[in-house]
Amino acid sequence: MAAVKKAAVKKEAKAPVKKAPKKAVKKPQLKCGFASIIGRPNTGKSTLLNYLVGEKISIVSDVPQTTRKMLRGIYTDERGQVIFIDTPGWHIGRDHLDRYMNQACVNSIEGVDCIIYVVDSSERVGEEERRIVSRLKNEKVPVIMALNKIDLKGKHIPEYVELWEQARGMPISEMKNFVLLPLSGRDGIQVDQLLSSVFSFLPQGPMLYEADIVTDVPRKQVVADIIREKLFLLTREELPHAIAVEIEEMRPTKGKTTYIRAAILVERQTQKEIVIGNRGSMVKQVGSLARTDLETLLETKVFLELFVKSRKNWRDDHDLMVDLGYTF
Repeated sequence: MAAVKKAAVKKEAKAPVKKAPKKAVKKPQLKCGFASIIGRPNTGKSTLLNYLVGEKISIVSDVPQTTRKMLRGIYTDERGQVIFIDTPGWHIGRDHLDRYMNQACVNSIEGVDCIIYVVDSSERVGEEERRIVSRLKNEKVPVIMALNKIDLKGKHIPEYVELWEQARGMPISEMKNFVLLPLSGRDGIQVDQLLSSVFSFLPQGPMLYEADIVTDVPRKQVVADIIREKLFLLTREELPHAIAVEIEEMRPTKGKTTYIRAAILVERQTQKEIVIGNRGSMVKQVGSLARTDLETLLETKVFLELFVKSRKNWRDDHDLMVDLGYTF
């Protein structure tokens, strides 16, 4: 009898012990969507975008209308993915190029999940701001008003608050889907809060791009913009709006060098002389500055060949604008 009891105890000891089932940990749903960055010229939209994605994908200059085309910057983290759309400055237009840029701004707010309206809080409210707010005041899409350049004290913030309150006929505190956020795109002040606000407005969904992609802009466009940026830097107020850059050839060579042939377009012979400079000094300086950035971008040595063309009124030449990549 005792032997039977011992056998039973052994058998019981060998019986498997079942653990309580683990509670399933619910993974957070990724979010993915589009946010358009708009505003008048020189409010710091491109600087903000470059800070957000962590790379220089949009050229920066203190010359108005530096950005001429819409481009996408892609930010990815554990919350999901934001596709930011950088736009030309919304301004009072004069020629075909100006009309294109303003239309690009209007197109950029269609079908997005969030609008980031960037203003320069160190500057007074102007006619361009009134036009933009008039266009945005009835939008159903959430709007984040980014009061940029608070590193410059942002002394005109109350004017921008009053502008919106007059447009919508209610206090800021009562506006739905509206965020007022002071920040600095240059110094990164409150940019994390901007990202949090953007993600709060995005729908759930899978990422549209691989996590390591920061832009889907064609490489030739980025190259042309870098050259144009250096032209803006060196010519300043002399002729920036009359300048365009067309990449005519771009190819690798046997010596692991990228060969780039680019045409600089101006409108008049006198402008051509400015860009070339005394004995070619200006165009050589442009090439030297651009080459440094291009080698970083392309991760190869670059042989850059620049030449200057005079094309009268190219900004009103529809066919040429299309050749330059402006899609109407």
